[in-house]
Amino acid sequence: MLDLDLGSRIRAVRSTYADIAAVMDLPKLEREIGELEEQAAVPGLWDDQEEAQRVTSGLSHRKARVAKLRGVQNRLDDLEVLIELAQEMDDDDSANEAKSELAAIEALVGELEVQTMLSGEYDDNPAVVTIRSGAGGVDAADFAEMLQRMYLRWAEKHGYRVQVMETSYAEEAGIKSTTFEIDAPYAFGTLSVEAGTHRLVRMSPFGAAGKRQTSFAAVEVIPLMPEAVEVEIPEGDLRIDVYRSSGPGGQSVNTTDSAVRITHIPTGTVVSMQNEKSQIQNRAAGMRVLQSRLLLLQREEEAAKKKELAGTITASWGDQMRSYVLAPYQMVKDLRTEHEVNNPQAVFDGDIDGFIAAGIRWRSLGKAS
Repeated sequence: MLDLDLGSRIRAVRSTYADIAAVMDLPKLEREIGELEEQAAVPGLWDDQEEAQRVTSGLSHRKARVAKLRGVQNRLDDLEVLIELAQEMDDDDSANEAKSELAAIEALVGELEVQTMLSGEYDDNPAVVTIRSGAGGVDAADFAEMLQRMYLRWAEKHGYRVQVMETSYAEEAGIKSTTFEIDAPYAFGTLSVEAGTHRLVRMSPFGAAGKRQTSFAAVEVIPLMPEAVEVEIPEGDLRIDVYRSSGPGGQSVNTTDSAVRITHIPTGTVVSMQNEKSQIQNRAAGMRVLQSRLLLLQREEEAAKKKELAGTITASWGDQMRSYVLAPYQMVKDLRTEHEVNNPQAVFDGDIDGFIAAGIRWRSLGKAS
């Protein structure tokens, strides 16, 4: 007789799911979806681009959350039917399928449970991620590009919308910096634990054979504020430079000076934008990111939480939060949470959910300094 006793695990998953559904307030989400659908159906919605983006983005985010919650419920119901059939037919293949499905549901519920820990003021906002190469020369520039690919692959696996706003390429290989937006439910809250200095240890493909190289890159994550949220910025506080967009190796992408660099003189905050084809579009996108950064700085100063929300990221020895070791052994380890894996290639291919979940749990327990 087939031994397939998964009842205790299923009860535990259902109990956790019920708690998650209560915290996320499923009825409220469905009411908000109805209200946003009514707003989305109003003729002339897109006459106001900012309002249309707010409505459609909010609708998309809420639908995604409801779909995940409903999906778990349906999969649990189907799983119990599968278990009954496996036991009745004494079918090992169906039993193995049931075990795999339960493990997948447990992982999904774990992700949803982590999401309930995201209750910060900006956690539900889209995220703007900036990666800068640090100490380590060409290897650091290459490492920065590896991290960019890692986060973009992570977003792709989850079906999240990504927009690369600006990339500054290094002369020999890799990138000096890149900025991109990830628009997904709780994108900022989820990715904010990735902010900090990342360290790579490997046999350098750019230096002398057999020599191990350590390089660094800084990851900054800020919330992208809604269009309605504005910070008053006097024109005199801004320096705006235009230049020609460039690609790998310094090649010109556009034949006109469409790229824009905005410097907020009082704070030294710099935003570069070259994704759009026109100077006007790049300036508008750059101002939105600049306002987000300045608003965050303003809130940090008011609440005396600068270190907690952003901190100083030097991208050098002494303050790394995660190490990626490719030689003499293979390991990626988060130095805050102690979470580690022995498959760096999978991590660089975007498999970072374990690190993100561990970081959110670590932060929720109040262990962040």
